[in-house]
Amino acid sequence: MRAGADHPRWLPLRLLVAAAVLATAGCGRPPQPAPVPSAAMPTPSGPRAPADVVLLSEVDPSIVVDIRYAGPHNFVGRPVDGYDEPLCLLTRPAAEALRRVQDAARAQRLSLRVYDCYRPQRAADEFVRWAKDPAAQQTKAEFYPRVAKSRLFADGYLGAPTAHSRGSTLDLTLEPRPAPPRSSYSPGQPLVACTDPADRRFADGTLDMGTGFDCFDPLAHTADPRVTGAARTNRQLLERLMAEEGFVNYDREWWHYRYADEPYPDTYFDFPVARASLPR
Repeated sequence: MRAGADHPRWLPLRLLVAAAVLATAGCGRPPQPAPVPSAAMPTPSGPRAPADVVLLSEVDPSIVVDIRYAGPHNFVGRPVDGYDEPLCLLTRPAAEALRRVQDAARAQRLSLRVYDCYRPQRAADEFVRWAKDPAAQQTKAEFYPRVAKSRLFADGYLGAPTAHSRGSTLDLTLEPRPAPPRSSYSPGQPLVACTDPADRRFADGTLDMGTGFDCFDPLAHTADPRVTGAARTNRQLLERLMAEEGFVNYDREWWHYRYADEPYPDTYFDFPVARASLPR
């Protein structure tokens, strides 16, 4: 969420206190604490990307890029702060590893599709503000139909700061090759629950993974036993392909992967998602 724009500073103390009140949830395999705002985290770094952040399309142009936070089809219902362009930016080690994953996927007549890559800290801050606004429920019918909005941080679906801001984490799925027809999203169209069967959900042309992307629901947990058949097989395939190249899944989101050997494990960047942010 993706995993899933903002200010070059940490959350105000009142947000930290509020987040601390929320119950924490497990994540990882084995479970680990869910990400929550923390005063111990370092300050977001720099208005420009470091030298080893690259544009994924220049490393592998065959990977489909569908950056949901740069448009209106996401859980906040609008383009998110910091997503100036619909681009996938990653550290070079993560991008090169993803290219190798794509090679393995293409051998099976599949392709990766990325929904989110590097995420500015300001975006994570916007997610916090959205989560604290009880009136902003316009997207509930699709993205969290069965979970109270007040539980999204406590249940581990949102976190601030987020590993995405370190530049080596991304949200993605698999789609067949050749790609089938896909639906286009128009703001205001009727929303369908991300937990509905694949033939009723938003049809973006990807393999059935049991839920849609950014589905804040236990059904989106990678190993949820209720997900069976082709959807379970597809999740396991994605996890295997990613693990073979050094990516680790977040067990509450089948789409969320972090490159284990990330070069910036303690730095949270805030440069915008834009070509102008890249080194020249």
